[in-house]
Amino acid sequence: GWEGLRAYTRPKGKSKAVSEIAAMPSPNDAKIHGIDRTAKLYIGGKQARPDGGYSRAVWSRDGKLLGHVGLANRKDLRNAVEAMNAAAGWSHTTGHLRAQILYYLGENLSARAEEFARRLNGMTGKRTGRQEVDASIDRLFTWAAWADKFDGRAKGVPIRGIALAMNEPVGKIAAFAPDDVPLLGLVSLIGPALAMGNRITLAASQPYPLAATDFYQVLDTSDVPGGVVNILTGSHAELAPQMAGHMDLDAVWTFSGSDLSATIEREAAGNLKRTWVNNGKARDWSRTDADAFLAAATETKTIWVPYGE
Repeated sequence: GWEGLRAYTRPKGKSKAVSEIAAMPSPNDAKIHGIDRTAKLYIGGKQARPDGGYSRAVWSRDGKLLGHVGLANRKDLRNAVEAMNAAAGWSHTTGHLRAQILYYLGENLSARAEEFARRLNGMTGKRTGRQEVDASIDRLFTWAAWADKFDGRAKGVPIRGIALAMNEPVGKIAAFAPDDVPLLGLVSLIGPALAMGNRITLAASQPYPLAATDFYQVLDTSDVPGGVVNILTGSHAELAPQMAGHMDLDAVWTFSGSDLSATIEREAAGNLKRTWVNNGKARDWSRTDADAFLAAATETKTIWVPYGE
């Protein structure tokens, strides 16, 4: 059916090449005031220090120190995968329950909309933070609405019988969030994965990682079970071969500002995990693109049911 055919198609039309956004370097005359803030990783529903003990500074566009984030390594990824294994029950929850939790997540993000908008404006140097937060809230509500509506279908077959195409979650997904929309890109990956019953580990935006580390505070208060969503910060180029080559992950998605497509497809071949790569092309994150994300977040099981006269 069309579900299998999708794997052999490519997006129609031309897309712009993805533009890599470099993290702001430390200004030579930077003055550091106040208490230092070091955001941790988010693994198994808890904040966790990076295994390597390394961190990097995050600077605003006007040279202000915003904080520090940990640099995740392969052991942190291992811990995240173990947390996803422990949260296997999420795949067996009802679509209605997943929808309720996603709605609750959107409501809690809405309660902190102004705070997130200021954070985005401070990191990016733009004044579009509130628009991105509002779009992120709408996106979560959209995926909540889809959680119990992406059903299978019955198909006719040439012989006497009927075929049932049933949608099931892929399982454990690793994903690289886009650099340019650190919050909207993050929730656009979390939403469909959770709506379809998957567990996901994300590598946050490289230049603007504090949007993700703030967001896991919202996860903590939104009834999302520990291990269903895990957030790592650090270099996408270093994490890509580890995620793609991990034998206990079922799929890898990348929308990173760095073109990691070739690395991921090569390393993922060892256990034939599903990949969704951007091939160096930018995506329009203002569009939900539900069909593509729902297809990537599910696998189809076909059941043949014979019947007599």
